[in-house]
Amino acid sequence: MAPGIDTGDTAWMLVATALVMLMTPALGLFYAGFVRSKNTLNTFMMSLAALAVVTVSWATIGYSFAFDEGNGFIGGFGHAFLQDVGFEPRDGQTIPHLLFFVFQGTFCILTSALISGAVVERMRFRAFLAFLTLWSVLVYPVLAHWVFGGGWLQEGGTLDFAGGVPVEMASGFSALAAALVVGHRKDYGRQALLPHNAMFILLGAGLLWFGWFGFNGGSGISTGNASILAFVNTLLAPACTMVVWFVLDAVRDRKVTAVGAATAVIVGCVGITPAAGFISPGWAMLLGALAAIPSYAVIVWRPRTRLDETLDVLAAHGLAGLFGILFIGFFAQESWNGVADGLLYGNAAQLADQALAVLATPAYAFGATFVILKGLGLVMRLRVHEREESIGLDVSEHGEEAYATGEGAILLTPEDGVRPPVAVASAR
Repeated sequence: MAPGIDTGDTAWMLVATALVMLMTPALGLFYAGFVRSKNTLNTFMMSLAALAVVTVSWATIGYSFAFDEGNGFIGGFGHAFLQDVGFEPRDGQTIPHLLFFVFQGTFCILTSALISGAVVERMRFRAFLAFLTLWSVLVYPVLAHWVFGGGWLQEGGTLDFAGGVPVEMASGFSALAAALVVGHRKDYGRQALLPHNAMFILLGAGLLWFGWFGFNGGSGISTGNASILAFVNTLLAPACTMVVWFVLDAVRDRKVTAVGAATAVIVGCVGITPAAGFISPGWAMLLGALAAIPSYAVIVWRPRTRLDETLDVLAAHGLAGLFGILFIGFFAQESWNGVADGLLYGNAAQLADQALAVLATPAYAFGATFVILKGLGLVMRLRVHEREESIGLDVSEHGEEAYATGEGAILLTPEDGVRPPVAVASAR
């Protein structure tokens, strides 16, 4: 063990990293429950693909752009291909640099996968792979550098404990851009597009909440007070979000829905993410309760529009993350976090610092994602053909079915501009 390494901190961070890694397949399960059965595998594969593609991009250049010194906007090339990333601790930390690299990598993987919720059921899988590669190099590392890697937001005083900027707001506003560029599903607004498996949704949400204890609790990079506070707040905030969500559901429809409860878990976890190590447990409970309201309102309103941001990544992640970042500006408490107070405790400047983050992050995430997808659209087709969309992307993109009925295979013809996948052709 290298000098300066704490074995207890290292053990905890190994566990936390594994918990965050679990969140990506959990997200795949959560998302897959929301789509129609003919798109189950494709939706899950979008999350699974991030584990492969983003891991490679993070190791080659993404980590260096996020955490090498560089400048205020982006890191340099000093850690490209894991150069100088070894067993020694990084910047006075008590865990190996390699472990810090992989812990942060799981965040980039999950965030990239989150955006798939905006384009499920109509985006070509190959186009999504290309998008994953570019986004995980040009968007996430830049925002992570701003707030975690010595960038201009961090230097200016913005507080973000576990990813309100590069994870939550970035995914939400990137999802908005993706939905606008790719466009709505052909049946959107014409027929009910209902979740096909609420049990997948509930199980996925439960696993995501479980993983979030590593996501937030591990962001203290030790077993110290910050990690303990974040761990506790990660239980309290989502629980309060669920209670308020139950009330909102009961008032609106006189029914408390399981899908609503699962969504509330995500909103509560997202809301507490940036604030987890900066506010007291009491304020965490208030944050969770209040975060439910704007996200619920947007989720109810959005289907009435032409915006097919299918799985409400903007409402559940973008808005809840924005709310959590601003909440720090009001309720951060130095007696709990050892860093800074918020407005309520006499430090108005902190609110200004937080407000700057909620202005800059959506602008960059939305703009960069819009440009990436428009650029990809010039060299490749982003959407499947309309007939393939009708058949379902499980068959048209992967040649498989989540629920083997064989019904999709006979619908694929050369006239549709596609060749039947090998697995389907052989089944004939």
